[in-house]
Amino acid sequence: MNITERFLKYVSFTTTSDENTNMTPSTPGQLIFARHLVEELESIGLQEVDLDANGYIMATLPANTDKEIPTIGFISHMDTSPDMSGKHVKPRIVENYDGKDILLNEEQVIVLETEKYPEILKYVGQDIIVTNGTTLLGADDKAGVAEIVTAMEYLIAHPEIKHGKIRIGFTPDEEIGQGADHFDVPKFAAEWAYTMDGGEIGELEYENFNAASAKVTFKGLNVHPGYAFHKMINSMRIAQQFIGMIPRHETPEHTEGYEGFYHLTNMVGTVEESTLSFIIRDHDRDRFERRKKEFEHLVHKINAEFGEKAATLVLRDQYYNMREKIEPVMHVVDLAFEAMNEVGVTPNVKPIRGGTDGARLSYDGLPCPNIFAGGHNFHGRFEFLPVQSMEKAMQVVVKIIENLAKK
Repeated sequence: MNITERFLKYVSFTTTSDENTNMTPSTPGQLIFARHLVEELESIGLQEVDLDANGYIMATLPANTDKEIPTIGFISHMDTSPDMSGKHVKPRIVENYDGKDILLNEEQVIVLETEKYPEILKYVGQDIIVTNGTTLLGADDKAGVAEIVTAMEYLIAHPEIKHGKIRIGFTPDEEIGQGADHFDVPKFAAEWAYTMDGGEIGELEYENFNAASAKVTFKGLNVHPGYAFHKMINSMRIAQQFIGMIPRHETPEHTEGYEGFYHLTNMVGTVEESTLSFIIRDHDRDRFERRKKEFEHLVHKINAEFGEKAATLVLRDQYYNMREKIEPVMHVVDLAFEAMNEVGVTPNVKPIRGGTDGARLSYDGLPCPNIFAGGHNFHGRFEFLPVQSMEKAMQVVVKIIENLAKK
């Protein structure tokens, strides 16, 4: 099975994660996909293939040389984002892309426009996998899974490439910030690893956001609207006021590079009770802490105006910037940088405007920078994946392993 066929098979599994189930994995589809992967890993010849009760997969490619070589790992996540449906994904390959707008869905007139997404023009002449406009694609991170599995299969078929012991891991629930919750680092037993979870070709990342979630609940009082004078308290209006207090230019659509943000991800409400869900992001740890303090301050202001229990805040740190843990072992980044150059990929070292399992794992003792998986526009209907980018990512995995053995 080639890498494209493998990826197309993987996206047929519905693996959307859900932060509201309080289960691990959070959705049954992830476990179904995991069982499929276990069978596949065993069939291609990997050893120590293990699926634990929480839906985490680990497997081993044994060393084929007596030379002492550090054990390293490669990690991807199996779930897809709850931001858009990942059910009944119907991908299509646009062969030899001609540089024009792509009609994704004729019936609903959904078009991937080059004016809005000019990055697609980098791939003229290549084969591009797109959606039908009604779901996300799932390249985040099933492209990464396909790249790792295909690289392992390639190394098994080419024993002339000498290598040390390689560990691979596939995690559930990364998209809801829980991918590293039950990852057993001592059991994985690698000196360092790489997540294959980046975006476009060439991305190499060892910095990411510090991240927190914030849930603000507003209490109101419902009274018949005809008799509500000086009695009704509409929680939705309080929530609306809270949103208006957040700096309007410190949101994802107004920030880039190292700029942090507040992002409203969900809102539900009635007159009696409303809830706003946010994520808070910043690369700088001090600014990150100030952003959380600002939320506490805004909740205090709401309560000062509407009553002591009008608003309650639940803040939860999700992960931290891995740079602090990677910089002392920069040789792991250098190894990936060299591998990219050798397979004809120009490295693009940049901060992640997001997070990966590797951020958490780096703080758990497993340094884990991030390598491109090849996709664009993750989490939405205009997601696309150049086939050649996926193939190059697989080659980078092989070259890292090969070069480490030579060193």
